[in-house]
Amino acid sequence: MADRSKRDGFGLEDKVAIVTGGGAADDGIGNGRAAAILLARAGARVLVVDLDRTRAERTVALIMQEGGTAAACVADVTDESQARAMVDTALAQFGRLDCLDNNVGIGGRGSVVEVTPQNWRRVMQVNVDSMFLASRHAIPAIKETAGGGAIVNVSSISALRPRGLTAYSTSKGAVIALTRAMAVDHGPDGIRVNCVAPGPVYTPMVYSRQMSPAGREARRKASVLGIEGTGWDIGHAVRFLLSAQARYITGQTLVVDGGATLVGPARAPE
Repeated sequence: MADRSKRDGFGLEDKVAIVTGGGAADDGIGNGRAAAILLARAGARVLVVDLDRTRAERTVALIMQEGGTAAACVADVTDESQARAMVDTALAQFGRLDCLDNNVGIGGRGSVVEVTPQNWRRVMQVNVDSMFLASRHAIPAIKETAGGGAIVNVSSISALRPRGLTAYSTSKGAVIALTRAMAVDHGPDGIRVNCVAPGPVYTPMVYSRQMSPAGREARRKASVLGIEGTGWDIGHAVRFLLSAQARYITGQTLVVDGGATLVGPARAPE
C-alpha cells in the first residue's frame, strides 16, 4: 500500500511539529491532542508538550499505537526558559523543526469591573505570552533547520463575538493580532503564520466543568448546521494550515464553529 501521508498530499512526511497543550484527560480528544494525532497520521514527527506528563505521554501512546512517531515534553510555556528548552528538546529528539501549534489557553469570565487584576494578568500570560515565548524560540529554529515552515495560533470566536468573557475575549483578540503581525514579520523567512478560531466545541476542558445536558444541547443548536463540534474539527483545521496544502495562506483566521458566529450573540448556558 502506498504511504498514506503521500497519498493525502499534506506534505508533512518527516516534518517535525511541536504541539503545545497536546495532552488531555484520560482518552479525551482535546484540540491539541487531535492536532498531534492528525499531524502524526500525515507523517510528521510530533513533540507533544503539556504541563502534565501523564497527559502528554498518553497522547504519545495513542500516536505510537497507530505507527506514528512522537515524544512527550513537560513544559510551562509561559516561562521563557521552559519555552526555550521545549524547542531544544524537539531539535535534540528529531534534528529539526518545521511546525508549531500554539494551543495553550485558559478561560476568563466577567467584565472589566468584575475580573480581578490578578486573573486578568493570568489570562493574558497563558493565552498570549505563551504564544509569544514559544514562537520567539521556535522561529529561529524553523528558519535555521528547515529553511521555513508554518505556525498556527489557536484563538477563539470569543475574539470575534464578545459574550461576557472579557479577559478571554481580549486575549484571543490579541492572538489574532499577533498572528497577523508574525505573518508579516516572518513571511520573508518562509514561515507562514495563521490562526484557528474554534467555536463551542465539546472537549475535555469543557466537559470537565460538568456542563449540564441543557447547556450542551444549547451549544449544539448554536451551530447553524445543528451539529456538535469536537477537538477533531479543530485538529483538522490546524493540520491543513500547517500543511503544504495551505502554502499560499498566511496571516488568516480560520473560523471553525459550525456557523455559530452567524447567529445568536448570547453565550450558551452551562
